[in-house]
Amino acid sequence: MHHTDDVTTWTMPQALAKQAKKNPDNIAIRFVDGPQFSYQQILSQANKVASSLASIGFKADDKLALFLPNCPEFIHLWLGCHQADGVMVGLNTELVGDFLLHALTLSEASVLVCQKAQLNTVLAISTQLKYLKTIIITDSDTTFDSLTKDQKVSVISYQTLLSLGNSKMEPVAKFSDLACLMFTSGTTGPSKAVMMPHAHCYLFGLGTIDNLGLEASDTYYITMPLFHVNALFMQVYACLIKGATAVIRNKFSASNWISDIEKYGVTHTNLLGVMTEFVARQPDSTHDKRHKLKVISAAPAAPALIDKFATRFNVPLVELYGMSEVNIPLFTPIGKHRPGSCGLVYSKYFEVRVADPETDLLVAPEIVGEIQVRPKIASGFMSGYYRMPEKTLEACKNLWFHTGDAGKYDKDGYFYFVDRIKDCLRRRGENISSYEVELALQSLEGVEEVAVIGVPSDIPGGEQEVMAIIAKRPELSAELVHAHCMQVIPQFAVPRYIRFIEAEHIPRTATDKIRKVVLREQGVTADTWDASLNQ
Repeated sequence: MHHTDDVTTWTMPQALAKQAKKNPDNIAIRFVDGPQFSYQQILSQANKVASSLASIGFKADDKLALFLPNCPEFIHLWLGCHQADGVMVGLNTELVGDFLLHALTLSEASVLVCQKAQLNTVLAISTQLKYLKTIIITDSDTTFDSLTKDQKVSVISYQTLLSLGNSKMEPVAKFSDLACLMFTSGTTGPSKAVMMPHAHCYLFGLGTIDNLGLEASDTYYITMPLFHVNALFMQVYACLIKGATAVIRNKFSASNWISDIEKYGVTHTNLLGVMTEFVARQPDSTHDKRHKLKVISAAPAAPALIDKFATRFNVPLVELYGMSEVNIPLFTPIGKHRPGSCGLVYSKYFEVRVADPETDLLVAPEIVGEIQVRPKIASGFMSGYYRMPEKTLEACKNLWFHTGDAGKYDKDGYFYFVDRIKDCLRRRGENISSYEVELALQSLEGVEEVAVIGVPSDIPGGEQEVMAIIAKRPELSAELVHAHCMQVIPQFAVPRYIRFIEAEHIPRTATDKIRKVVLREQGVTADTWDASLNQ
């Protein structure tokens, strides 16, 4: 391949400096119906943010939490954090209460950036945050002194922050240094923070370049949240490495999808889970074939949808497989789609195998086992779960990362994802910790016992819906439970289905653990309450 083989150059500051020098005036970032920035401009802004952060005491390895929707400030602060050799912490904007408290405490974030609308959510827990020193508000110039007189956290506006910087920052982070913490759901415990070295973040982008054929002249259309790996590293970072243009929409809109793609001359985009189905359901339009789209990366995509996109939009859907911990080790070669498969091994940088989850011994082709992965390059993988060494060890036994995903492979080396082995669920692209939802439900007066499971979604490709099975005292109703959930659980994790069951009817193991496998088999019963019918 080419120069990118030198892993010592795989840091954000080096990638950015290279493109700002090579293509200073090329558009790096464009926001749909918003501003655009050249490579030179995003580098200048990143340097300004870095020196401003330094002026409030932010040092190398300090943690900057971005609690922001897709907006220009997210990009500038992410890049600026790395120019200051800091660690960016991505936070889902729907986090509230204990979910947000856990993320900020575990990550030890000293600076948090949010919009004015989220300030009260943060202030509600700020007295419990032992590491947080500064909150930066991106969309207001107000002075916030009155808010924090009695608290140890200072609140300043983004504009005020930028007025403080004047020193020249010289980033020195190495490819093996920690760049980001991204949260992934725990199954038998709270969410874990994945430690992502610079090279691991870079390799997400490089995988896109190598496997989806991204060129400097291309345009990537990004509609997923930037606080996730898919949008930030697979898509935006790929553009920054290659010198391409990233077009970012604040949030996914199926009705605007194809018209945006035509309007902005888009060549590449990604879809996740149910998004593919939502696009397919849109009425046919004159834009359907009037575009420059070369490829869509989708995970997962039903075989029928792949054929539908090829016919209707004249564009291939490429399936892949990955997670925050292991990068994207499987890609389907363009034009060599195999129904149901998530691809072949990206063998330049990864090894992938299927093994018996009990013994770790390899299984033969077509036999379902656990998908296990390891990198071939230093720091091309997570460096562990932050402050959870025992979880890191557990996931990496016998020197392979255990994904917790059931899968198989065929005689030609194509891999197939089958299901989750672990007790975790996934709804519309979000991994959900059943444990955390159960904890939130148990905090409600009258809930005696609770089990949270995933049940199949009625939307093809929608993965799962959240269901809560509850043993309760008589005074509790499904409406009360749901109202409580809306207050204390992120929107994407609120149970759609609520079923009440007598404690003695809950299926159990010999050691008195709830047998969720039985509850899943029972699924949505006749006596189950459905939030979608009761809104």
